[in-house]
Amino acid sequence: MTSTVEPRLSLSTRAARTLATTTKSVPQMRAISPRYLLRALPWVDLEAGAYRVNQLVDYRIGDGRISTSTGDTPRPIPEDLRELWFLRDSPPALLESVAAAFTREIVGPGTVLTAGTLATRLFVVVSGRVECHGTSASGQDALTGVAGTGDFFDVDAFATCGAWTVEARTATPCHLLVLDRSRLEELAVREPRLAEQLRAGPGERGPAGEAKVDLASGHEGEPLLPRTFVEYTDDPREYELSVAQTVLQVHSRVGDLYNAPMNQYEQQIRLTVEAAREAQEAEMLTNRDFGLLHNVPLAQRVHTRSGPPTPDDLDELLRLVWKKPAFFLAHPAAIAAFGRECTRRGVPPAVVDLFGSPMISWRGVPLLPTDKIPLDGVGGGTTGILLLRVGEEHQGVVGLRPAELTNEREPGVTVEPMGVDQRGIKSFLVSSYFSAAVLVDDAIGLLENVEVGNYHDYR
Repeated sequence: MTSTVEPRLSLSTRAARTLATTTKSVPQMRAISPRYLLRALPWVDLEAGAYRVNQLVDYRIGDGRISTSTGDTPRPIPEDLRELWFLRDSPPALLESVAAAFTREIVGPGTVLTAGTLATRLFVVVSGRVECHGTSASGQDALTGVAGTGDFFDVDAFATCGAWTVEARTATPCHLLVLDRSRLEELAVREPRLAEQLRAGPGERGPAGEAKVDLASGHEGEPLLPRTFVEYTDDPREYELSVAQTVLQVHSRVGDLYNAPMNQYEQQIRLTVEAAREAQEAEMLTNRDFGLLHNVPLAQRVHTRSGPPTPDDLDELLRLVWKKPAFFLAHPAAIAAFGRECTRRGVPPAVVDLFGSPMISWRGVPLLPTDKIPLDGVGGGTTGILLLRVGEEHQGVVGLRPAELTNEREPGVTVEPMGVDQRGIKSFLVSSYFSAAVLVDDAIGLLENVEVGNYHDYR
């Protein structure tokens, strides 16, 4: 059989490549992100490894939520009952008695919890969602808040047996813990300290829950002026720098023989530093101690009205962080979900140029994406959206890092040579030092339980 393959008339490209030089890229790493939080956050350079946040005395305690035990018969965690102002200084035995006085109720959606004229029951939400309604200035029904796991409401009215200030309705099936006013009065008979606290009331405090500074204004003549002083807390919080570290190892043979056209040590260090920076941003958001997601006070947390993030929900965050809000921070899926809700309403958000990239914004405040905010669950999942005011000059959120380090690669990051071992392996200690601090409670807000799997049919 005769072959039909024609002889080549020129040199093949495969053979030619044996004489050619290949142009190569530096090693690529998919895990590298823009790290907008690290770029947008103002940084405070620390002379030492700690940062103390001095504040006025604050009469609030804890996170404003009452934790409950797990299982089929939940009950309040006794120590967490100190979130109720009339139990703040109570002994452990009294807290145990109050926790035992709670009863369990399971109710369906649409149940009005605040029945009757007087607040004779205190509700703690174990699971589910409760909508708190009030009356607007025009006499219309208005949704004033949403209570979720650990939340309670109208505690002042309950403690004084006053009139309800809200109408609470269950939006979903709810598991509740309930304390009757009569049980509290029984305990007050046995505990004089509790009775005294109930008679004294919540006490006078400033508009932000801080120690009040007495002033006189709008007066005429020569009235006696009040005397005052500014009371600092005597136990301010201190933030110590955290660290992300690893030991990078490169065999000296690699560096000696394969160091051109790219420096192998340089590329290994570059990618390791990038990984350390990614870990830094994740820790600054999710660390249980100083992470921003875990340092949002209850008063600065809001639930979504319907699940997906709507313009109304972001407006509610702006209401909480209204003093010079700098930027929202959200998972890309949450930003996409917000865009869909805006499209559905016919109010496309404005686009601004930031860090060389187009970002959507709401009310002029940009939404910065980060994949370090957790996305939980299936079917799209749920997440949270943060809103920050930043900078020391604005009593906002700041990043913390050392002022100066030996062998500093970039601010807060060091690469320390550790020598060569008997196997000929060179080692480098890569360290990143960082933390974050919220200077004042109202510098940060969080939209919780944001559903990102909601889509609309526009047909």
